[in-house]
Amino acid sequence: MKKLVFFAVVGVAVVAAVMSLIGTDVVHKKSSSGEPDKDPLATATKPVASVCSSTDYKEACVNSLGLLGNNQSATPKELIQAAINYTLNEVKSALDKSGMLEKAVKGPRDKMAVDDCQDLLHFAIDELQGSVSTVENSELHSMPDREADLRNWLSAVVSFHQTCIDGCGENHDLNETMSNALMNATQLTSNSLAIVSSMPDIFQRFNISVNKTAASRHLLEAAEDNENNYPSWLSTADRKLLASDNAGLTPNAVVAQDGSGQYKTIGAALAAYPKNNKGKYTIYVKAGTYNEYVTVSKYQVNVFMYGDGPRKTIVTGNKSNAKGVSTMQSATFAAVGTGFVAKDMGFQNTAGPDGHQAVALRSQSDMSAFYNCRIDGYQDTLYTQTHRQFYRNCVISGTVDFIFGDGAVIIQNSLIIVRMPSEGQKNTVTAQGRTDRHEPTGIVIQNCRIVPDQKLFPQRFQIQTFLGRPWKQFSMTLIMESTLADFIQPAGWMPWQGNFALDTLFYREYANRGPGADTAKRVKWKGYKVITDRNEVLPYTAGPFLQGNEWIQGTGAPFVLGLTT
Repeated sequence: MKKLVFFAVVGVAVVAAVMSLIGTDVVHKKSSSGEPDKDPLATATKPVASVCSSTDYKEACVNSLGLLGNNQSATPKELIQAAINYTLNEVKSALDKSGMLEKAVKGPRDKMAVDDCQDLLHFAIDELQGSVSTVENSELHSMPDREADLRNWLSAVVSFHQTCIDGCGENHDLNETMSNALMNATQLTSNSLAIVSSMPDIFQRFNISVNKTAASRHLLEAAEDNENNYPSWLSTADRKLLASDNAGLTPNAVVAQDGSGQYKTIGAALAAYPKNNKGKYTIYVKAGTYNEYVTVSKYQVNVFMYGDGPRKTIVTGNKSNAKGVSTMQSATFAAVGTGFVAKDMGFQNTAGPDGHQAVALRSQSDMSAFYNCRIDGYQDTLYTQTHRQFYRNCVISGTVDFIFGDGAVIIQNSLIIVRMPSEGQKNTVTAQGRTDRHEPTGIVIQNCRIVPDQKLFPQRFQIQTFLGRPWKQFSMTLIMESTLADFIQPAGWMPWQGNFALDTLFYREYANRGPGADTAKRVKWKGYKVITDRNEVLPYTAGPFLQGNEWIQGTGAPFVLGLTT
């Protein structure tokens, strides 16, 4: 299952006809009296009302479905496809409008923000095109089987929009211009995500039978099944490759600084990635410290990169926000192409605690995995930007918000090290960035150890350390089956600013151990809870949360799909 298969732009006659007849201002459309409609669903046809009832921006939903909604025989598939296609057109319009941002640019930092926005909107268009294609190529009765993929891709669109706006934050004019340009697209993306998330209910309203309950049960059963059987689609050669200890492998490319390989830099090895490559592309990076900035592009899919060990094969850089570089572009290593796997490697950002945002590793690669890797930095070390990601047997270090982003992420059996921050700073392990309540994203830390660095240890009680703080409105983080050292603050979690997101966040703890796991004095926020029922936590294990039974085995990483105890 590879998303890129669907990334051709699909023209559907009925949707195209609708798009040509509907105006683009769907968010602020008013009734003939000049006032906004009080209940847009009251005047909508039954098919449209059924589809739009779960959305947060109902007027925009009704308007976006336009003339297609007047067809009483319209199917859920046609309506869902129309909603996503309309969203695609709005994102394309926002990209066109991004040229207006040039007027608000006041310096190199602003120019970088505009460049980031344009890249992010191109990524968003890719996700939406893939979603439209997936809906069109799915049989009506099998559409709910694609719900997880569609939610994953649409959530990435939400994240790309927000990342663009965040990047413009320091320039008020730039931020306002981009926010206005993206308003329609952001609300329509939220609607599309809500509609897809409600597909079983929508199909029931249309009296179309689906077997989604069985599919959900299958995922939960997989969460309790920890046998590491390779999936049927994985070739015998790939099974041997991923299960090996690297000895005797024949990689496609070898990188070595001493000239003993085909390439001296990782970037050069990636540049040799064959066009239309089939199967895995394997890169062996020999021991050495590679001072370069690496991006595995969206066209470079199924890259498997391995080194001689996380302390021997190291990719390092020092870009930072303090040096005028955007958070996104500060990453030493960025994985974008679907299916990226890294093994036995280290990723660093050495900007230090005064560098502010300084990313060592950024991943937006769907179905990506990192195992036996080190990811070292200070503030914003690991940027889990979008999509499904799995980390196993890794070391991750940092200070402020050092595991952050809006992907669906599970970090399993890893060591999380909290370092010495700048003077006056407090440490926060996570800062999850979910902005829409329908997103299936969050950070899950399972069976890990959270400990202080040696330099922090003598002052671990004077310098406060928290498990996380809510970066965005619906921030989601779960710490489970992990060992928390004594330096974790009794309150556990830290506010972002005032009461922001305290009622809407989703913070949970389950079956943790160690002196820092005592929950007696934890925060009393509405969005925080200690879970005691294993059935309540199962949906956030690797099987259901990442659809891990479908792909994690294929990465070669050891894993547990369910609970460890």
